[in-house]
Amino acid sequence: MPNLTATEYSLITNVMSLCCAAMLAGALFFFYSRSQVAHKYRPALLVSALVPSIACYHYFRIHDSFTHAYTLTNGIYIASGMPFNDAYRYADWLLTVPLLVIELVAVLALQPEVSRKLILKLSSAAALMILLGYPGEISQVTTTRWIFWGLSMVPWSIIMVTLFTEFTQAYSRQSDEVKKLVGNARGLLLITWAFYPIAYLAPMVGLSGDVAQCGLQVGYTIADIVAKVGLGIYIYMIAMAKSEADGFAGDAQVAKASLA
Repeated sequence: MPNLTATEYSLITNVMSLCCAAMLAGALFFFYSRSQVAHKYRPALLVSALVPSIACYHYFRIHDSFTHAYTLTNGIYIASGMPFNDAYRYADWLLTVPLLVIELVAVLALQPEVSRKLILKLSSAAALMILLGYPGEISQVTTTRWIFWGLSMVPWSIIMVTLFTEFTQAYSRQSDEVKKLVGNARGLLLITWAFYPIAYLAPMVGLSGDVAQCGLQVGYTIADIVAKVGLGIYIYMIAMAKSEADGFAGDAQVAKASLA
């Protein structure tokens, strides 16, 4: 663990704390917003709520582990001797990354056979990507890191190709508004998910020390907020647009009308 200045340490811990709050707020919003959309789109919002719920727990553990891994000495944060368990991050990704692609497919309410095919392919590739990335992440051997980086990029590429080929065909009959929202959501995944393999390369291209540690932890955390809460917001907007197109008035309005 590299030594950190007080500014670097505070930046990392504050961003992690922000992530916990953002994930909790997102989870509550998506859970309580389910009544605003038609019933067939509610499973997607439930998954949208589940993703930041899982992430909130893991980021609490990441924050706790990180703060215990450092101690303040003469104005500099140095390693305390307690290990920083970054495996919490991979445990989180193993659960939430497959769920991210599942919610994107689920909100479209496609034909069951189409949904099953896309969900199985995308979620399996997502889980494999995380499993292949972890051995390289914890290795101190550059060659080993390169090998597992290359292996994990295979399912990453499969996901991206699928999102821009088969997935495009699957939602081609949606309304223009929904197609635009889905396109934006897909672009969000592409941008945020591109950050992870790039950051993974940092130690392999000579970046190390406090600046690399700060950039990596802050970058991973911000990317997670954008990917998990940001995608959930798009899922909510897609579900709302499709519900309105289906003529759904909302549970509260339906109940009010029945009492009139």
